[in-house]
Amino acid sequence: MKNLLDNISNPSDLRKLNQDQLPQLAKELRAFIIDIVSTKEGHLGASLGVVELTIALHYLFDTPNDLLVWDVGHQAYGHKILTGRKNVFHTNRQFGGIAGFPSRKESKFDAFGVGHSSTSISATLGMAIASNLKGETEKQHIAVIGDASIASGMAFEALNHAGVSKANLLIILNDNAIGIDPSVGALKEYLTKVKTDKRLAAQNNIIKALNFDYSGPIDGHDLPKILSELERLKTIKGPKFLHVITTKGKGLQQAEDDQVTYHAPGKFDKISGERIKKEESLYTKYQDVFGKTIVELAQQNENIVGITPAMLTGSSLKFMLQEFPKRTFDVGIAEQHAVTLAAGMATQGLIPFCNIYSTFLQRAYDQIIHDVALQNLPVIFCLDRAGLVGEDGATHHGVFDLAYLRYIPNLIIFAPRNEIELRNILYTAQLGLKNPIAIRYPRGKGKIIDWQKPFEKTKIGKGICLKEGKSIAILSVGTIADNVSEAIILSKKSDEIAHFDMRFIKPLDEKLLHGIFEKDQTIITIEDGTIKGGFGSSILEFAAKNNYKNNIKVLGIPDEFIEHGSVEILQQKIGLDVKSLTCYIEKQ
Repeated sequence: MKNLLDNISNPSDLRKLNQDQLPQLAKELRAFIIDIVSTKEGHLGASLGVVELTIALHYLFDTPNDLLVWDVGHQAYGHKILTGRKNVFHTNRQFGGIAGFPSRKESKFDAFGVGHSSTSISATLGMAIASNLKGETEKQHIAVIGDASIASGMAFEALNHAGVSKANLLIILNDNAIGIDPSVGALKEYLTKVKTDKRLAAQNNIIKALNFDYSGPIDGHDLPKILSELERLKTIKGPKFLHVITTKGKGLQQAEDDQVTYHAPGKFDKISGERIKKEESLYTKYQDVFGKTIVELAQQNENIVGITPAMLTGSSLKFMLQEFPKRTFDVGIAEQHAVTLAAGMATQGLIPFCNIYSTFLQRAYDQIIHDVALQNLPVIFCLDRAGLVGEDGATHHGVFDLAYLRYIPNLIIFAPRNEIELRNILYTAQLGLKNPIAIRYPRGKGKIIDWQKPFEKTKIGKGICLKEGKSIAILSVGTIADNVSEAIILSKKSDEIAHFDMRFIKPLDEKLLHGIFEKDQTIITIEDGTIKGGFGSSILEFAAKNNYKNNIKVLGIPDEFIEHGSVEILQQKIGLDVKSLTCYIEKQ
């Protein structure tokens, strides 16, 4: 049989097919995604689950004139392949290749850039209102959002507004009962009931109560049914809501059976679906150091609780869930709620470890200031995925946390150099700190095999000297210290260079700093956070406050959004790899 996908480079080609050819195209599109992702890696399950829906949307709607927004973008691989990126799809998430998420600068078919959840309804409503104001009454605006994302506060806010608007908006709920981990909460339970109770779907429906034209739920893999319903909805004006039931990982049995693992499974055999085992590492992921350590601490301290917004597996808080299910809270995609929930718990003597990816904590900034720091509540923020994270790219690099947290009064900020430092600060934080603390650590594995040593208390605000020197002092925070140490060893100026792990971005070890500034003429700060407002800025402020005239150089993430690629390649690009640092030191 002739391969239909070979002759499709954009939706106009797709629309030349007969409807009875579309099921065959769906099979080919699934096979194409599996073939590429099996060797190049990426987000698999979500895209496999929406193949029929993707085809139907581009077949019936006049994209890109009609505007289509994919929430988060984990499920947009089929969309990318059908919209001019089939021949470069093998570069997905690789340095210099296409992004893993929809991006406006990449394609006119990507109506809105995404990566964080729950933005699609707000953005699409904004587009629909703009079309109304411009008199473009026939233009269609479609948001595709998952059952985990729609439970976020931002999505509820957008639904509340859209229901009283006159906007020509279609919201499609892609309901597969799972985000990265299984969806949680009352809305998830309601959606589950709607799937089996036709009376509930037809009458006592919360979406209808918000003034939407609700239809569904329908089988998201039944192409004729999807096409028929979308064709009908095209003729209806105002806010509309289509509830579609899909299976995450559809078409690959292992991905259907293990939807958490096959969200992003790494390399796998495209025929059997079996994951290709990576060489066993002697080292432990930082997230697992956190996850296993908090279980140890919780065994000793009954007041410890763990909180995460839909990142049980990613944060390794799953270990605590297994051991202490009543003291572990997955609140769904609700970062603001997670922070204020932790604040409320802290007022009553609990010790909340609030684990949120660095880039997601940005979404709860006011809550950190207003609900935690202003009241000086001892919430322990554990910022996973800090610094460069690699292939997820600009939306997920945790490079702004040092800058956006440093200005907040009462907040302690700590960046461990290694697994033992992380373990000890977690121990110290639950001993009765009087302030909130943010502990930021990277994605990936550490470099210490035997990290599960007896706990030692960390002295708050105390830096340490890693190497003595004569005239040049390098100040680093966090795991970038590994690159710095290697660069110093390789440098011909090694004897001249002192290296200090400042550890605390706030409060700074001012006693140590005075000694450094009085001894060393050249001071170099190095961080894996943005140079604007970050650790280096705090050192410049210290020098100005104390009237020091030393030669100060600040290295870190430049004032730009960093694209996707491996951490090693990205470090080379911005000059934070060992070779670049060695060359920089040589020039001082």
